[in-house]
Amino acid sequence: MGICRIVIVSSIALLAVPVFAPASAATPSQPSTAFFQPYQATYSTTWKKGISVKVEGTQTLSKVDDTQWRFKFAADTFFAKLSEESLFEQHDQSVRPLAYHYQSSILGKEKETHITFDWANMTATNDAKKKPWHTSIKNDTLDQLSMQLQLRYDLKQTPSGSFSYQIADNGKLKQYAFEAQGEEEIKTKFGVVKAIKVKRTDSGSEKRRSYFWFAPKYDYLLVKMEHHERGESYILDLEKLSLK
Repeated sequence: MGICRIVIVSSIALLAVPVFAPASAATPSQPSTAFFQPYQATYSTTWKKGISVKVEGTQTLSKVDDTQWRFKFAADTFFAKLSEESLFEQHDQSVRPLAYHYQSSILGKEKETHITFDWANMTATNDAKKKPWHTSIKNDTLDQLSMQLQLRYDLKQTPSGSFSYQIADNGKLKQYAFEAQGEEEIKTKFGVVKAIKVKRTDSGSEKRRSYFWFAPKYDYLLVKMEHHERGESYILDLEKLSLK
């Protein structure tokens, strides 16, 4: 795999890792009591290893009706396109996914996933043509995208300790784990802010590390992310925010 392809795949894919729903603009506010707040945000990721490549993606949270929500992410450049969407409902204090769709095309290589959640029968089914699968699920099972909202909400309620989630992916339930590591002051486009640092802990190796910073002053919006692996780094930053 050539370095250009590594840059493209890594940069596009990294934009789809946990990005959480902001609930405040750049002026200080008290944490919202609402479970969700509709918004549209633009994030950028920068790949660094001798050169710097920047890619932007837009994430949108919108209300479909009284019970259902839609969470979307999209990135589109001249060499690649990626879209991800989760249709879900609020179940008590948890996110309950109903359908998840992922589609990407990077340098002509395409990938698609379309998962339907059947809560009556406790199953999840991917009916994408290239790689269909079927698996049993549990009451707290999430998809890749809805997990992001659940973690953001859980951190807002308890900004310390550890968090673990089961994700329906590739025909099985995968475990994702995170740990809050205290408060730090960091520089952002909104100035210097105090943020809760969170580390992803399920990678199994200190050579592969992901960190996230959430600002309590802005209702725990994600203001920064870093990923480090084999001498490379990827940085995710909030660029724009529009509340709906």
